[in-house]
Amino acid sequence: MIRNVSKLLSKTKHNGHQSKQNNQQDLKPQDFLYHDFDQNVETFRSIYENCFDVIFRSFLLYGKTRALIIYIVGLSNTEGLEDFVLYPFMKETANEQQSLHKLLENQMPVSMVKRINSFTECVQSIATGYPILLCEGENDAFSLGLCKWEKRGIEEPVAEGGIRGSREGFNESLGINTSLIRRIIKSPALKMQPMRIGEYTETAVVLAYIEGLADKTLIEEISNRLKRIKIDGILESEYIEEMIEDNSYSPFPQILSTERPDIACANLLEGRAVILVDGTPFSLVAPISFFSLIQSHEDYYQRPLMGTLIRWLRYLFLGISLLLPSLYIAILTFHQEMVPAALLLSMAASREAVPFPAFVEALIMEISFEALREAGVRLPKQIGSAVSIVGALVIGQAAVQAGLVSAPMVIVVAITGIASFMIPRYAAGMAIRMLRFPIMLLAGTLGLLGIMMSIIAIAIHLCSMRSFGEPYLSPLAPLKFRELKDVLWKSPLWMMDTRPHFTGESNTHRQSPGLAPSPKKGGDQSE
Repeated sequence: MIRNVSKLLSKTKHNGHQSKQNNQQDLKPQDFLYHDFDQNVETFRSIYENCFDVIFRSFLLYGKTRALIIYIVGLSNTEGLEDFVLYPFMKETANEQQSLHKLLENQMPVSMVKRINSFTECVQSIATGYPILLCEGENDAFSLGLCKWEKRGIEEPVAEGGIRGSREGFNESLGINTSLIRRIIKSPALKMQPMRIGEYTETAVVLAYIEGLADKTLIEEISNRLKRIKIDGILESEYIEEMIEDNSYSPFPQILSTERPDIACANLLEGRAVILVDGTPFSLVAPISFFSLIQSHEDYYQRPLMGTLIRWLRYLFLGISLLLPSLYIAILTFHQEMVPAALLLSMAASREAVPFPAFVEALIMEISFEALREAGVRLPKQIGSAVSIVGALVIGQAAVQAGLVSAPMVIVVAITGIASFMIPRYAAGMAIRMLRFPIMLLAGTLGLLGIMMSIIAIAIHLCSMRSFGEPYLSPLAPLKFRELKDVLWKSPLWMMDTRPHFTGESNTHRQSPGLAPSPKKGGDQSE
């Protein structure tokens, strides 16, 4: 932004728009506002040349001083400008005993009035929706807190719904998103560092963390990675995610994206950091582990036994989603002796008319299923689900009757597709779906040996990964047995009295010990 404004200012000077005070003004930093009112107005008009939506409203302040308001239609509150700025200051008379800027600061009925003295600050203020006020005889401008733009209301998150829990979700307004977090975490220890990223978009980004819980070196590292981003624009939080993650070529996400305020606050309370980006409902949480992608917010809103059961179902179906087609291919191609004789005869009969080997058969069905799934996502909601379900039924039945695929293969692909929906995070599900195809290729060429080689390669890759210094498989590798109570199973809330080791090391305890419920505790203690 500073570079762009400087170019425009240089262009303005080069065109010969000079006054008697040019020699003195050239000695000052180029970005500062001039003392000459006309020259400031002329500079702003050159900056916003061919911008029809930028309004220049001139008027007489207190009936004698020339003034100018600059704002953008659709971003500023025009009714507020008329009621709180134009009408009172065009009608009243000035008190000669006070300076002009004191009169404006003391008498303007606007909640936020900020003095700024540079063209860059003025352009940023106007682009954000805050009108600026220029007055004759002043080399400072006034940024008025009268922004107003259309925004979506608070709705239930579409991608992270549930049976129990909050129905509120982030939206595209950064101010609303920060307020949702502030409403849950009311402590002043919750810190929010603002910054702007993007040469042209100047996208507002906020780094949120809880002082005393988050590691200072972690916050410094995240802040440094954000500040070194030099790009034309940030349109979605994915832009930032790709710029700051440790391994861009890994299929597994190293940063968690969520549009739920309760998930963001839960991670803040564990010592993690949350990155909020203006213009998108998806916030980023760092650092994370692989198990963070398998956990759901509803795990903590249900009884421990139910949460543990559902979590183990996810682990089971994660393996099914990744390996089931490959196991089917390997067993039918190389290891028929592993199948019981009756089942083998039934499968051989169903495959008698199929002209393709098992690998090609599985590849055709998997590609068709992925295409139907993507079509269901891209189509309108009213017809997307119908097209995906009807398409799968019709294509599967037609393919079996035509002899292109066997019925067992349709069942395997259907179970695999259902298993992939058990993964709570879409990015993690995409990684599993992508890895399924090379594992199928290895299974079709090397059998079970190829599957074992792929599992070993994935395990080595996961063990070598880190998310902002935190091992990706923690607390399983390296092993922290005390922290497995929230990984392999879901312990009762009163047992989870410590924070994760790698994110909450500076303040390990989150609750008092000995909170286990008992008939001997609480209530009437009299005998």
